[in-house]
Amino acid sequence: MTALVPPGGNHEDGRRCQGCNDTLAAANSANLCARCHRDQRDQLRTPPSQLRHEFFETDEFRAAFAEQHIGHVFKAYRNHPRHLTLFGRSLTQELLARWLNLNQSKLSRIENGPAEENLFWLRNWARTLHLPQHLLWFDLPGQSRFTAPNASSQNNTGSQVPIDPEAHNRILVANTGMDTAELVQRVRASAIDQPTIDALSITVEQMCCDYSHADARELMTKGQAWLKKVTELLGKQLTLPQHREVLHNAGLLALLVGCLEYDLGDQTAAQATRKMALELGTESGDSSIVGWAHEMLAWFNLTAGNYKAVIPLAQAGIIAAPSQSVAVQLYGQQAKAYARMGMADEVYEALQRGSELLGELPYPERPENHFVVDPDKFDFYAMDTYRIVGHDDLAKRNAEEVIRRSVSPDGFVVSPMRSTEAQLTLAVVAARAGDIEEAAAMGVEALQHGRQSRPSLLMVASELDHELSTYGARAGADFRDLFKVVKNSKTGTE
Repeated sequence: MTALVPPGGNHEDGRRCQGCNDTLAAANSANLCARCHRDQRDQLRTPPSQLRHEFFETDEFRAAFAEQHIGHVFKAYRNHPRHLTLFGRSLTQELLARWLNLNQSKLSRIENGPAEENLFWLRNWARTLHLPQHLLWFDLPGQSRFTAPNASSQNNTGSQVPIDPEAHNRILVANTGMDTAELVQRVRASAIDQPTIDALSITVEQMCCDYSHADARELMTKGQAWLKKVTELLGKQLTLPQHREVLHNAGLLALLVGCLEYDLGDQTAAQATRKMALELGTESGDSSIVGWAHEMLAWFNLTAGNYKAVIPLAQAGIIAAPSQSVAVQLYGQQAKAYARMGMADEVYEALQRGSELLGELPYPERPENHFVVDPDKFDFYAMDTYRIVGHDDLAKRNAEEVIRRSVSPDGFVVSPMRSTEAQLTLAVVAARAGDIEEAAAMGVEALQHGRQSRPSLLMVASELDHELSTYGARAGADFRDLFKVVKNSKTGTE
């Protein structure tokens, strides 16, 4: 494949990038090429998520948590050996302050002054840096230092996780005082009060958070049932704000169900449900729902190989919701399409625009929500484009990072679909390097993961199939035979 070369003019012999060892452009007086500089900057754009428990097992962290001093925790975080390895230096106070929505002088006072006692700020900072609950001296919302994780829901295989209704009930009761049964009873009532609307919003949000790992067919059935209840609710006695909120929740449910239908291979149903979401978003003037409805259609065309169609479809969504997180994902879809069309400059431009917008948005409270773009997604998009254009070293590094962030500190695979595509990326890189057996083994493992998006899986797996085919008709036979079975099946491998 043709390597993706960032614009930068002619090259000058003798000076090489300290990151990738490529020859530096004559006009570049820095020690990094434009690509490595951009990559390093993007890694520092937001705090890394899903850090393993081992990250916090340093003497500095132990002392800081024992002292119950968040400023000392910040200092231990900034000076962690991991940052020296990745970036060649500790994190600056200016950088960490930006992550925490502070200024440098305020962060300095927190680090060097008396211990902060304001619980609101302690919780906010702990969530931003993904500090483990079991190390904190205060509880995070919905979590407790004294409650161990539910072992039955943990896994490290990427298999689908059944929906836990009891866990959902606990969330509802903690936030609204009612459980699911009472919520359903209230939804059936002739008039709806605000606590019922709030409980409905929490229920819908939780289903959107379950998308990445829950059993696809079970979640689709549950989503369809709630969509029916919510659309019926629109005909009941509601205030104007309540009507808008119910429309928003109905739009989210339609988007969720449509995504699951597409994951499972039912493209006709997915298209119809997507149109329903678009109509609900248009009716309510909800630009986020409209934007995600456009994003779904762009995704459908991308996985179908209609790359040229992705660009205007994504642009329509960006125009509909230019300052919302969905626009970030739409820029990412454009980058994926441009990469597959061999348009290198356009790839960089789309990723740059998405990255800049992402940097302007607040860090999401629940980044696991499928309809919220979390910062880790840009590593995922970059991984895909690097793989397509043949930057195997960068594709490998991003894939390894995606896999690392897909596993929680407790070993739970929180993003099995991203992890699967990252594993296929590593397999493609191995195949290009001539390691056929390793590539085939990783490909087989990826195809056997539980939670999958069938169209996305087939799109990436076909690249591995192509790479292996260049070595002969039976090269990587185990993977290629399994891929044929998966490709020819009538339903997704859910």
